Amino acid sequence: MSSTVLERTRCAHEEIERLERLAVKDLQHEPSTTRERLFQNHRVRGFVDNIIHTTDELIELYDDKDNLRKDEIAALGGQTASGQNVFSSFYDRLKEIREYHRKFPVARVVEAPDDEESLKEEPYIEFSGEEAFGRYLDMHGLYNEYINSKFGEKIEYSAYLDVFPQTHKIPLNLKLTRQYREYLDHVLDYLTSFFQRTEPLQDVDRIFSKVEAEFEERWADGNVHGWEGKGLENGNSTNQGAIIDLDYYDNADELVSLGPKKLKEALAALSLKSGGTVQQRAERLFLTKHTPLEKLDRKHFAKGSTHVIEQNNAATHSQHISTCKDMALTEVKMQRLCELLDETIVRTKENVEKKQALTYEEMEAEREEEEVQAESESDEDEQQIYNPLKLPMGWDGKPIPYWLYKLHGLGQEFKCEICGNHSYWGRRAFERHFKEWRHQHGMRCLGIPNTKNFNEITSIKEAKVLWEKIQERQGVNKWRPELEEEYEDKDGNIYNKKTFTDLRRQGLI
Repeated sequence: MSSTVLERTRCAHEEIERLERLAVKDLQHEPSTTRERLFQNHRVRGFVDNIIHTTDELIELYDDKDNLRKDEIAALGGQTASGQNVFSSFYDRLKEIREYHRKFPVARVVEAPDDEESLKEEPYIEFSGEEAFGRYLDMHGLYNEYINSKFGEKIEYSAYLDVFPQTHKIPLNLKLTRQYREYLDHVLDYLTSFFQRTEPLQDVDRIFSKVEAEFEERWADGNVHGWEGKGLENGNSTNQGAIIDLDYYDNADELVSLGPKKLKEALAALSLKSGGTVQQRAERLFLTKHTPLEKLDRKHFAKGSTHVIEQNNAATHSQHISTCKDMALTEVKMQRLCELLDETIVRTKENVEKKQALTYEEMEAEREEEEVQAESESDEDEQQIYNPLKLPMGWDGKPIPYWLYKLHGLGQEFKCEICGNHSYWGRRAFERHFKEWRHQHGMRCLGIPNTKNFNEITSIKEAKVLWEKIQERQGVNKWRPELEEEYEDKDGNIYNKKTFTDLRRQGLI
């Protein structure tokens, strides 16, 4: 037996109030770790989604399209829609209730959910191992897609993390391909998914709606970066509206494999002659890859197709502008997400460069250390440290006495050019950095081994000069067989290898 409309309305209001209290109670608790904070945000997001869903049900009840709510209110006032007496209506309802309990004598009572258990729940959040529970991006699949495309470059993964938001540097003719559109959609989908998983309380739809509103104004003024009217006048989109996408074919011979029927359909769609051999059809269709229809020789067109050609040109131009606008909007959305995830992108790049300077054993040890730190992490690292006397900070980020600060020289700055002009405060931190990943990566980029000989050297020029001297010294001390290998003739005379070989060639020995 379904509950009454008024009872359903009351339950919906009660459920909304319960979810609001849960959300407020959950947010009042300060998480002690980053992982707990992420769990808390996802729990609150779940409460908000349930509130929205329940509110939608309430709106339907208040709309009262079937007039059930109106009839029930009238019945409470002693009236019914059919003019039936209020007591008769009451006994009819009582009869229904008794009939229901007679059919279902062991009906279970639905218990209210335990609020405390809801606040302790850990939602399942899907992250890959490379993402490290939302700390880093995992764009290896997109990177492989980029370097194996016509518009991409053969670069390192760390360089790709800097390049992928800079879509304005890609030439327009390479953007107008299906391969680039698919890649762009994949990047946007991944960034959107990652942002929703790491920032569940952010409204992505609202962010995108604001981006779209700003984009429409900029597009109308022609101020979209990378799309400032380029190619929008001529509509030369290499006829991508045809049945066959020519971007995937480098010559006419590759089109032959499609068969005569498909080639004929593609030519007919462009109002071109569809007769001849398969090779002739393929060559005729391949002409449209780099040449607009209006510039093609008229001998390639079917008879009486002038009006059709004009219509096709107009439709192609309109479709071209629409395609360009959609791609530009996708780029703007992707760039907006990159701005919101800027810290994560920088952190990901630093992590990649750090891994390049570590061995497998070091990476495994660091991973285990990070897991231990994640479990034992306290809110002391995230909260502002209480420092009313404004004492200087020590190595651990906590206040220390000024005399200790001066004793260890923590006010002295050391800059290392090899580390990218990174600053190290205090002699201890400066000496330790020569064995850390940042300095090791810098030395590896210079092609110099990071040995003890290069301790205390922070200048790139000095490191190169010292490396050249070490190589020269190794060359002097190196055993050279042509000068140091000895040979003896039959008379007992001793020569080095070079002299002995020369005399023997001359026939003197």
